[in-house]
Amino acid sequence: MRKPQIDYAAVFRALPGMVALLTPELVYADANDDFVRLSGRTREQLVGRYIFDVFPENPNDPAAAGMRETETSMLRTVDTGERDTMALLRYDIEDPARPGHWQEHYWSPVNAPILGSDGKVALIAHRVEEVTDLIRAFGGPGGDNRARALEAELYNRARELQEVNERLRAAHAREREVALALQAAMLPPPGPTGTHRAAVRYQPAVGALNVCGDWYDLVDMPGGSLAVAVGDVVGNGLAAACVMGQLRSALSGATRLAGSPAQALDALDLYARSVEGAESTTVVTTFIDWDSHTITYSCAGHPPPALMHPDGTVIFLDQATDPPLGARPERAPRPQARMSFTEGSILVLYTDGLIERRDEDIDTGLARLADSLAHHRHTAPEALADALLTDLLPPAGNTDDTALIVLRL
Repeated sequence: MRKPQIDYAAVFRALPGMVALLTPELVYADANDDFVRLSGRTREQLVGRYIFDVFPENPNDPAAAGMRETETSMLRTVDTGERDTMALLRYDIEDPARPGHWQEHYWSPVNAPILGSDGKVALIAHRVEEVTDLIRAFGGPGGDNRARALEAELYNRARELQEVNERLRAAHAREREVALALQAAMLPPPGPTGTHRAAVRYQPAVGALNVCGDWYDLVDMPGGSLAVAVGDVVGNGLAAACVMGQLRSALSGATRLAGSPAQALDALDLYARSVEGAESTTVVTTFIDWDSHTITYSCAGHPPPALMHPDGTVIFLDQATDPPLGARPERAPRPQARMSFTEGSILVLYTDGLIERRDEDIDTGLARLADSLAHHRHTAPEALADALLTDLLPPAGNTDDTALIVLRL
């Protein structure tokens, strides 16, 4: 069956209810048919004009505040990049056929951001529910009092909803701050790695709720070898950050006692089955032997580490991949594989936020990582880590956390 061709401009104009698009300067960019019809203005009278030139406030009503409240809501949407729901609003509109005559309207507006490619607000979607007829339905004997009572009730309910939304936003922001502080405390800079320079990065997700459970770790092993690992807990928020801390500590301890990466992940899998929220966590760990110039690795459902040779050739360590932690009904030994490296190579471990995008195959993200590594192959680890984040993450930030380790071998 052929995919239908959609005319989105026609869809916008046919949307039920009043919807207009405005620039961040509050200038009309477009309006749908219902907005044109119910506002009593033609599209030509709207597009390209400042909103309050088209709809000035009623000068005959000293208590009028519709313009001020609408402007405040729209500018808040531009500043925060978040949807803003306004309380029930009385906004008188001048009759275009009778200058000086004002018609009473009751609107329930919502302002939503439309982001541009740079992540900034490019347009405001201004949707209005026209409830004037509902207010007027309370006419007749005593109707004025009932209409005022209904108006006051709707206004108070909308105000309560707006206050609840503001409290929720504040609570989410506090949770994000606590989770970020917890992650920062548990993800310190790497210790000395001898002559092998390492760079680590943790890039939080954008949005008040999207702090996740990504982590990294570098462990000095008995005999002088080095273990490097990254992991990703399913979920977000403070709970995921707490689970992350438990798993990171458990893997760090298991790594010091285990004889191989597979054994370390076996021990972590056993521990994760007793930790609520740890199921389906992904993790990859590598043991680096400087004497034999080999990397032994094991992967539990995680994107494969990238090994870049000095000539810019990139190989993904994907020969020891197994399901995430706790995914099997019964435990089974984890696989592991070994890869040789030459001095001066670069090892990169990362979480899926660096490469995965919802609208593309993971191989596309891996190819993008390989291209970026090859392009910056002569760059030192610290600068290379920054270059990878710049090349691979969206300019407006990602909806998933990103943990990254860059190690020169």
